[in-house]
Amino acid sequence: MSTAPGSRTDDSPYQPPAFTDATPDTAFPEARPETSRVRFAVLGVLCLLSGILYLDRICISAALTSIQTDLSISNTQTSYVLMAFTLAYGLFEIPTGRWGDQLGARRVLTRISLWWSAFTALTGATTGLGSLLIVRFLFGAGEAGAFPNVARVMSRWFPDSERGRAQGILLAASQIGGAMAPFLAAVLIQNIGWRMTFVAFGSVGAVWAAGFYWWFRDDPSEHPQVSAEEARHIGNAHSAGAVHADIPWALVLRNPSIWFLSLIMACGSFNSYIYFSWFPKYLKAGRDVPELTAGQMSSVVLAFAAVGTYFGGFIMDRFVVGGGIFRRRLVGATSFFTASAMLGCALASADAWQAACFAGLSCFAAQATQPLWWSSAIGISGRHVGALFGLMNSVGVFGAMSSQYLVGAIADYLGAKGYTGRAQWDPIFFINMGVLVVAGLLWACFLFRTVEPVEDPLTSSESPRDLATS
Repeated sequence: MSTAPGSRTDDSPYQPPAFTDATPDTAFPEARPETSRVRFAVLGVLCLLSGILYLDRICISAALTSIQTDLSISNTQTSYVLMAFTLAYGLFEIPTGRWGDQLGARRVLTRISLWWSAFTALTGATTGLGSLLIVRFLFGAGEAGAFPNVARVMSRWFPDSERGRAQGILLAASQIGGAMAPFLAAVLIQNIGWRMTFVAFGSVGAVWAAGFYWWFRDDPSEHPQVSAEEARHIGNAHSAGAVHADIPWALVLRNPSIWFLSLIMACGSFNSYIYFSWFPKYLKAGRDVPELTAGQMSSVVLAFAAVGTYFGGFIMDRFVVGGGIFRRRLVGATSFFTASAMLGCALASADAWQAACFAGLSCFAAQATQPLWWSSAIGISGRHVGALFGLMNSVGVFGAMSSQYLVGAIADYLGAKGYTGRAQWDPIFFINMGVLVVAGLLWACFLFRTVEPVEDPLTSSESPRDLATS
């Protein structure tokens, strides 16, 4: 694949020129303290969003048995319900990401949170397969674009030197929300039923939306609590305005980094959505684990994933940044190969808790690559980060829908053949081991190339040729 003339092939993402001491005082019209740390408050607010998003997304996994019983739907039909969310999420990811580029993340993230919260609550009002499919599709449409717009905020509010750890903390928060969901949902379902559980979860996002719209600003320099010193430290605050330029689709489609990151996301989503959608059901039906214990085990597995994302951010800042393409390849490939090996240990374990711990280690290793993926995606996308991040993230839909369908379809097929327990439910994890190996191979061959030419000088010690081909 060809590289656009002037495109960057190093690890440094797109950055317009930073503020300097010569910046006119009129850029910051209000008197402010010499120092401020508002960007970390922004990170905290985004962490809340990510946690709530995954709480609402994953709570359905703990409710599947109750929903199937009340609405009389099979495992395969349940796969269609899960896929309805994922399909809509993928279809609306790019336009909603682009919407954020044009209108700003403040307005778009507020709309996203209100929309998905409403349809989370409405899940509890469904009466059959048809209404459940419609509500979950609209839920996915509403949630689409959340992470592309979060990525836009991160690219505008954090300098390169802090972005890896910030992304690790953010993604860990999303996994913490996901880790809380199975056990919390199981407890609520036993006490108030699955319908009111969705209403309770849906109410949380509406509160977040109101507070976020009131407090947040797209441009750090426009926030009344941001000092001039902090704005200069961030360095790219003035680039946070709307982006109206057309996306260079010809360059996008020829860019090898876009293809690598898209395929890696598809493989990672295949793995993740087994745990997000089906793992409590697998434990109950495949390993005969009681409902509350299944919720606890699922939460433990996703807690490992949360720690992995935080650890991945630390590795990103301390080991990968400034280390050239070799370190990106090494971290990505090693993590996914380890994830496959740990999943194999889980399948070899007869004890359910031991299997859950090995599955947790597998998720730890796989999710440790998330800050690396985010950093790479932001770095190559430049000013079109909302739309292009959405493009690459939406390709993950194909992996997610594949695993969501295969788990239910394979279980029903083997069940019809007379298989039960682990013989009925384990095969999908053997397939998943192979998918994780493919993801590792993709990272091992990864190339870093920006979509558009950039004008700032190279900041990496390696040459562009070495970074692209070594």
